[in-house]
Amino acid sequence: MEEKINLAEKLALVNEYWSPAIVGRLNDYKIQVVKVKGEFSWHTHAGTDEFFLVLDGELAIRLRDREVRLNAGEVFVVPRGVEHCP
Repeated sequence: MEEKINLAEKLALVNEYWSPAIVGRLNDYKIQVVKVKGEFSWHTHAGTDEFFLVLDGELAIRLRDREVRLNAGEVFVVPRGVEHCP
């Protein structure tokens, strides 16, 4: 059965940084929440785009040619195959 998801409540259950928790699914995709802090490695996703939604605070997404800074309530999609950090 479909249930509504409170992202703030789900995020409060995450105890470690950079440890995504699956909160739902959409077609063949996982919907995850994660707490971030500090640096993460450069990486790509060959098979899918990556969707970022900032719930609280700020997130800097580095691409090889620019940096995108997101604030709470803002969204950015990294296209599949594009190297980024985080």
